[in-house]
Amino acid sequence: MSDLNHIDNKPRPEASENLKKLIIRAQRVLDGNYQSGHTVPSAGLYPHQVLWDSCFVAIGRSHYDIERAKLEVISLLNAQWSDGMIPHIIFSNERRYFWDRQIWRSWVSPASVKGLATSGISQPPMLAEAIVRIGRQLPLPKRLAWYKSVFPRLSAYHLWLYKERDPRSEGLVVQLHPWETGLDTSPPCISELQASSWPSWLNIFDIPLIDKLGDSLRVDNKFVNKGERASNSEALALYILLHRIRHRKYDSLTILKNPSFAIQDISYNSILIRANNLLDEIAVTIRANLPKELQRHVGKTSRALDSLWDNDDSAFYSREYTSNKLIKELSIGSLMPLYAGTISHERAAALVKMLEDKDNFGVQFPLPSVPTSSHWFSRDRYWQGPTWVNTNWLIIDGLKRYGFHAQARVLTLATLDLVNKSGFYEYFDPKSGTAHGANNFSWTAALTIDLAYSLKSK
Repeated sequence: MSDLNHIDNKPRPEASENLKKLIIRAQRVLDGNYQSGHTVPSAGLYPHQVLWDSCFVAIGRSHYDIERAKLEVISLLNAQWSDGMIPHIIFSNERRYFWDRQIWRSWVSPASVKGLATSGISQPPMLAEAIVRIGRQLPLPKRLAWYKSVFPRLSAYHLWLYKERDPRSEGLVVQLHPWETGLDTSPPCISELQASSWPSWLNIFDIPLIDKLGDSLRVDNKFVNKGERASNSEALALYILLHRIRHRKYDSLTILKNPSFAIQDISYNSILIRANNLLDEIAVTIRANLPKELQRHVGKTSRALDSLWDNDDSAFYSREYTSNKLIKELSIGSLMPLYAGTISHERAAALVKMLEDKDNFGVQFPLPSVPTSSHWFSRDRYWQGPTWVNTNWLIIDGLKRYGFHAQARVLTLATLDLVNKSGFYEYFDPKSGTAHGANNFSWTAALTIDLAYSLKSK
């Protein structure tokens, strides 16, 4: 283990110095990925601004560069559609990314921003968290001004989530594509995709020659090992689903009349609950009122999360929207109600037990995105096993608010130790700590900064 772990008991000078060096290294990653007004996730593989990536970047930057942290948020808000939706990708306007913009064709929706190419779906609503984290770094007069400047558009975003994605008015919002969950190829998403809209002809990728041809057409394989990404059949299924959504001009209510894919993702809705509470904190601070329609919805969401709890398994699951059946596939999302902060302490304790269980998430380099006992578990394949810093960060935050400070500290130290040894990569092997995915990954760097500062403040 690295010297970072010596912080656990006595804050020795050399340990503090190691933290400083780690922070400086992380800042260099963010500065290297910074473009005009925003930070890309990783140059090369991810050349565009991405919604929740920028939110995490803003959280990290808020500790040392408050103005650039604010720019991350403002850039996202400037891409907000007229109906309130904030798209999950804002495309670079460089000529070489013509086909990226063409695949999405955001302009087919009358709600899209004219003259700006974006995706047509959203992502986990981390924006309120980023705004509040920035606000807490500001003196009160500047905090008030900051909150007032973003409150109307943030409220409109939350209202869009309920108006467009909760047509049954039950409190849980629906995701129309696995990319919206942020956990793109996680077991709940892929298993549901296979069950609902998986064309049988995709099985041709079981033929090695066809699979190899598919490899040659993929851009991501030029940057990372193919074994670390979604399979060719998964990638094509995700694209086919995008095409179906685009064909309906990204109109959520039209799509939900006969959806090819529609889930109430446990992770997404947990993040929404926390975001609603933070939005309310902003409103109280500036003495503003949430729209009445939004107030009616918000109260239902916290209560509705309990409907995703399965008593037999003592676990939270995502749910298929049309059938109303739980998708009984465990993933890191099953722990996310800790971040929501509204479940009972008894259920939170059950999640902590799962978190520490060696047959589930309690591995040497926690937390794997899929339990090690799952048949889905793969040590290096995208959201089907590797450890990610952003999900660790979310769960650390939830553990603290439930009073599980010892567990939060252990996970914080393990996460920093992993990054210190393996670098600022996209994700990591949970058993060996080997780095995978894109290097110089922005949210890994940004959240490393935030976790390091949480130790420095002790």
